[in-house]
Amino acid sequence: MSPDTIRNVIGIIGNVISLCLFLSPVPTFVQIWKKKSVEQFKPDPYLATLLNCMAWVVYGLPVVHPNSTLVLTINGGGTVIQLVYIAVYLTYSDRKRRVKVLSLVLLEVAFVVLLLVLVVSLVHELHKRAAIVGVLCVVFCTMIYVAPLSVMKMVIKTRSVEYMPFYLSLASLGNGACWTAYALIRIDLFIIIPNGIGVVLAMVQLILYGAFYKSTQRQIAERKAGEKGREVNLAQVVVDREEDGAGKKKAGNGGAM
Repeated sequence: MSPDTIRNVIGIIGNVISLCLFLSPVPTFVQIWKKKSVEQFKPDPYLATLLNCMAWVVYGLPVVHPNSTLVLTINGGGTVIQLVYIAVYLTYSDRKRRVKVLSLVLLEVAFVVLLLVLVVSLVHELHKRAAIVGVLCVVFCTMIYVAPLSVMKMVIKTRSVEYMPFYLSLASLGNGACWTAYALIRIDLFIIIPNGIGVVLAMVQLILYGAFYKSTQRQIAERKAGEKGREVNLAQVVVDREEDGAGKKKAGNGGAM
């Protein structure tokens, strides 16, 4: 197989894994749809991912970086998916949130369109266009990858991985590894840098998962035991009250006789 064929195969696998990651918040939005309310859910991750995807769409355009079809397809799909999420959020949020989120979406779209127009009209060499857009993509993509750092900090502090899903971390590792390999075959530093960082952070998450898995199970077991103990105590209190009530009623009937 030629290097380009291998690169395309890896890119297709990367597309599939990335699509799965893009679809991972679906249960959250199903919950919002069922409750007809966004409750305390924040739109920040979806706004950040939307900006990231739109920037990579610009990077993948033939007028900016030719031969990047697989980058263009997955990020085009990611853009559509994030817009659907945001549309659901707008539908079930209050007016104040709706105005704020819609304003941010319009600002992001305006920024990306302006970026494309300026780069294409003012910069005439393809490698310079790719460099300008690529730097921005590295910044946005790295921000997405480092977002779980707060969760990792909480894991270390609580010694619990209960809120750091194993399969999501594993998928992030596979995604970063695929796109890093894709970019190494035909060197593209703008894809290698953020995805290389993503690989390292995903590996750290998996190491933390292995380190704190047993302590997490122990904490969950202790919590369940405590809840069960409270239920038993509550049931005993109810029984005691019923027995006291029955005793008083019997004593009252005896006195009446």
